[in-house]
Amino acid sequence: MEIETLSETFPLFDIADPELLEWLTGVAVEKEYAPKQKIITEDTWGNAVYFILSGWVKVCQQRESDSLTLDVLGVGGIFGETAVLDEAPRFTSVIALTRTNVLSIPAQRFLQFLFKDAQVHHRMLKLIIKRWRKVNQRLQLAQEAPLVRVANILLDLSETYGTDTTLGLEIFNLSSQEISDLAGVNLEDTEQVLERMGEKGWIQIDKKEQLLILSNHKQISQLIAN
Repeated sequence: MEIETLSETFPLFDIADPELLEWLTGVAVEKEYAPKQKIITEDTWGNAVYFILSGWVKVCQQRESDSLTLDVLGVGGIFGETAVLDEAPRFTSVIALTRTNVLSIPAQRFLQFLFKDAQVHHRMLKLIIKRWRKVNQRLQLAQEAPLVRVANILLDLSETYGTDTTLGLEIFNLSSQEISDLAGVNLEDTEQVLERMGEKGWIQIDKKEQLLILSNHKQISQLIAN
């Protein structure tokens, strides 16, 4: 992969030493996964760090009869980095939602890179803190109405991974259950909220292209602000 492309897609690398970044791309491996294919299983966390080049993935926890979606990542997303830094056991998996391409960097090589570039190391720590801040924000919204919690999830995904088009911000059309899990709202309430948003013209669903479009980003943002 070209260094310029890597820096543009992943801000983590835009301050990296060019020579070190070239070395890193030399040890990285590009992999492709089909929809529903597991990228990381419970016993393979910590083997590598993954950078999403295209597609969407979800982090989920398997339960007795189903799974719980904990997070969703799109292009520019990174996963596996905390397992490399902290070797505690993980009880989650990462599964491709769409055809997905990732750049896989072996754990030891990634750690070597961080130790050699202090600026990237610092930015990596800031990225992890930002992720925990997002988790804390979701917890703070636990007492809010379902409409606010669902809106927060759609805004977060669209602002982080969405594609800006003439119709609005496009993200992958997650299932109602996946949105329900992320928002901490029961399935029935989630479906009602999505239906209401659709009726008001705030969102559009393109089932053929598997897209959810935030047509009125400003209106949805105001739900959180209020």
